[in-house]
Amino acid sequence: MLHIIDDEDVIRDSLSWLARSRSIAVTTYESADKFLVALNQPMQFDPQGDCILLDIRMAGMSGSALFDLLTARQLTKRLPVIFLTGHGDVPMAVDTLKRGAFDFFEKPFNDNKLMDRVQEAFAISMQAGANAAIYERLATLSTREREVLDLILAGKMNKVIADQLGISMRTVEVHRAHIFDKMQIKTAVELAGLLK
Repeated sequence: MLHIIDDEDVIRDSLSWLARSRSIAVTTYESADKFLVALNQPMQFDPQGDCILLDIRMAGMSGSALFDLLTARQLTKRLPVIFLTGHGDVPMAVDTLKRGAFDFFEKPFNDNKLMDRVQEAFAISMQAGANAAIYERLATLSTREREVLDLILAGKMNKVIADQLGISMRTVEVHRAHIFDKMQIKTAVELAGLLK
């Protein structure tokens, strides 16, 4: 989902049209405050990725201030930000990129280059979403399951794991089954690939 945040109707409309011409789903916000209201609702991230096109200078909260809030909430990997400005300068662009913005475009911009960067941002967002899902699954493991997991990843057989942890081989098998279930995989090879 492309989130367009700009206080100019004509910019929001033209960017929406441009995105839809590439079959990209779009939502628009006329201010940073309206986006924050939406963000504070239970939000579903798009499995195809998300990206924010953000005007730097807007009435009310600036795009730069919104970006600082997103950075503080550690959301800029899941919601990569591409800044747009009609008043940009090189130091401003360098500063936003150093602070973690995905890109910076000065108006007027090349439509195709902008949409290409949006697609690249979606890929980053999708990867961040996949990583977050893996960490959520890992968080469901018990301490003992984490110990068994580490030994599985080290290539240890069930008997060796049982000896190292001082538990029965049957208990290792039960932990292994729980790990595979919670991590949503079927084999140790899949597990290793998931956590590489």
